[in-house]
Amino acid sequence: MTIKTDLGYIEITNEVIAGIAGYAASSCFGVKGMTIRSVSDGLAHLLRRESLSRGVRITEDTEGGINIDLHIAVEHGINIASVCHSIINEVRYHVERLTSIDVHNIDIYVESIKVD
Repeated sequence: MTIKTDLGYIEITNEVIAGIAGYAASSCFGVKGMTIRSVSDGLAHLLRRESLSRGVRITEDTEGGINIDLHIAVEHGINIASVCHSIINEVRYHVERLTSIDVHNIDIYVESIKVD
């Protein structure tokens, strides 16, 4: 994503935005971590802290902002709707504050529920 300023252009890669979104989402209450679906067996696998951005997909919107897809695993026994609402607010706040890019849409896919 390229941002034009008075002094020039700023290029922010999708990997940086995905890292911000992944960190913000995984720090919310009730989130066990980011997930990714395996092509070979079709199961959702929990990602390590170093690769949070792999569970995030960033697409540029036609109106200049971005859309974010998050794939997460949640804790057993929590209200999923409340957790997702909290994630949407946190991710939107952190991405817009750190990058000055408008976040138009955030879609959350709960891939698994983990029991400790």
